This record gives sequence, C-alpha cells and structure tokens, in this order.
Amino acid sequence: MERSEFQPLAVVEVDAVRPERQGFTLTGLGTGGAEYQLDLHFEMPLDPRTRAVLGELLSHSELVISRRSPPAALREALRARAGRQNP
Repeated sequence: MERSEFQPLAVVEVDAVRPERQGFTLTGLGTGGAEYQLDLHFEMPLDPRTRAVLGELLSHSELVISRRSPPAALREALRARAGRQNP
C-alpha cells in the first residue's frame, strides 16, 4: 500500500501521556492549534517496566493522522445520494 494513497489530516505533537488500564491516552496540539486525543489500547497486559518505557517513548512522539480518499465510484454515489436528499 503506497503512502501517497493517504492524505494527511493533522500533525499532532504529543504533550501528555496518561497511562490507562490497557494502554495510554495521548493528548497534544495539532495543525491549526486544535487539541487532539488518541486512545491507544493493547490486547495484552503490560508489565510496569514495559509500561514505563512505552510511556516515555510516546511522550516524545509526534503523530501524523492520515486517511485514504474513497474510490471515485463511492464518491460519485455519495454525491448522488446527497443530491437526492437535498433537492
């Protein structure tokens, strides 16, 4: 999968990392000064040392939030549907 298929929506500099029961909550300021929150969950238990190391690494991170554009056929179908709803 090529990276060019995805369009960046925001770049978020992580300000705070809060440990949660099964992961972390990251918060920070992003593009245009908007505040973002990301909840990161693990399906396996984290021992205290791993949790501490991950928390430290994540607190010095930057997130790039991107999304893939829908295929052209889907975009056209959504436009047609919106046109029928808003005559």
